[in-house]
Amino acid sequence: MNLRNKVALVTGGGTGIGRATSLLLTKRGVTVAVNYSRSRVEAEETVLTINKEGGRAIAVQADVSKDKEVRGMIKLLVQQFGTIDLLVNNASITRHIPLDDLEGATEEIWDELFDVNVKGMFYCSRAVAPFMNRNNEGAIVNLGSIAGQTGLGSSLPYAVSKSAIHGLTKSLARALAPNIRVNCVVPGAVATRWWAGREEQMQKLAPNLLLQRISTPEDIAQLICAALEQEAMTGQIITVDSGQTL
Repeated sequence: MNLRNKVALVTGGGTGIGRATSLLLTKRGVTVAVNYSRSRVEAEETVLTINKEGGRAIAVQADVSKDKEVRGMIKLLVQQFGTIDLLVNNASITRHIPLDDLEGATEEIWDELFDVNVKGMFYCSRAVAPFMNRNNEGAIVNLGSIAGQTGLGSSLPYAVSKSAIHGLTKSLARALAPNIRVNCVVPGAVATRWWAGREEQMQKLAPNLLLQRISTPEDIAQLICAALEQEAMTGQIITVDSGQTL
């Protein structure tokens, strides 16, 4: 798929991987809606950067865990741009809980992480599907995590939620074929604000990776764009982790 002149929604698009993806998409001629829930300042700064560089972007607020807000956001975007062609389901949250602290994984934390990380991706995919089907083509990329493959992550509920995203990708790929392709990009350690306060831990990890480097948000953004473009691929879980899980 040629991305030029397409319209994309990037959830959590104002920070980290979402920001890098928003910037790279606009460089490829895509109009980008930068979604945010609470990071308004970062989203608006990202949009300002894009527009200053000659791209086209807007910031749009919605909590992806709320289906009504998601549907309202998609309605607004279609009213403004006429359609939506691409979706990057990037918005995710975590809670840092030792893996063996089972009591720390409360019902509230399970609900919060699954509402945003899993149901949020489903709500966004469901909301954009009618417009992509109307165009007879569309592409969705979900952001997974190696935590969903290894079971090791910032918390047990987070790892399980990411595993669920990998499964959701395969199910959506079947449900939305043949017009809409759905793939999942699975990062390992990435130098984002996720590591805030744990930078020393991140630096200790880097030499132990096969490529001896922590991925950058730009690394992940490049693969996201490639997955959006690749017309012969759907239902795939693609790992980019500097060899961390090998």
